[in-house]
Amino acid sequence: MLCIAVLTVVKCSVPTLTHVIASQGRGQVRAVTSLDDDVFVAHYYNSQQVEVYDAGTFTLQRHITVQGLRTCAGMTACDRNRCLYLSNDSNNSIHRVELSGSNAVKTWSVAGGPRGLSVNIAHNLVVACCGANKLQEYTTHGSLVREIRLQAGVTNPWHAIQLSTGDYVVSQYTTPGVVSVVGVDGHVVHSYGQSQTSDVGQMKRPSSLAVTKNDNILVADSGNNRIVSINRSMGREQELALSVDGGIQWPIGLCLDESRGRLYVGEIGGQHRVLVVDGVRL
Repeated sequence: MLCIAVLTVVKCSVPTLTHVIASQGRGQVRAVTSLDDDVFVAHYYNSQQVEVYDAGTFTLQRHITVQGLRTCAGMTACDRNRCLYLSNDSNNSIHRVELSGSNAVKTWSVAGGPRGLSVNIAHNLVVACCGANKLQEYTTHGSLVREIRLQAGVTNPWHAIQLSTGDYVVSQYTTPGVVSVVGVDGHVVHSYGQSQTSDVGQMKRPSSLAVTKNDNILVADSGNNRIVSINRSMGREQELALSVDGGIQWPIGLCLDESRGRLYVGEIGGQHRVLVVDGVRL
């Protein structure tokens, strides 16, 4: 019985592509996120219509209209505040959509080039401002809490997620690309993806990130058409081995539903799909 249990755990921990959400001609998927049983998908040039899919059947349930959202570069959901955030890089703003039933939208301005979004330990919104080379933290109603000006060694931040230590992991959308752990003072604490130390070679334009409860990291290594996992406690980096028809095509949207052991990957290349990967345990 013990052997059977061990074999079951190993089998369930193998990441496997289980479903594909087709774009149906709507263009590149720039952002994807989930909340409860809903999966939200934003296409870059059709941004005013956010698609909402059922996380069990992957059927399209409805659309959410976000007036004024022209080009969506990032999206995240907050379970505490029951809302959806979207970054608009065409006019440097954030749109907050109420998910309690009204779908009311609140908009506020941010620093230049907003890209990836995340919700931090304080349940505030963190915006990676690529053009301004800084991180900005806002309350759910758009009041600026603080700015983190990124120091030497960090440029073109695409996404930032707070770790349990209070530091932030930040992806740099550059070639060669680096993923860095940055303190609240903006200085680099540690970096991953550098060719001389990496187990997976040099990253190219790493974009969206996902972080587990134990601070392990998943990276959309966009320019290399792959997903990279970083085990911080073991100091190990490896490519997530996935069998995908046609291969992953420029992954840029990433969302981890850790309760389901599921990763959503949005592509801006190829067929502009959302790949649903189950069995992700880090």
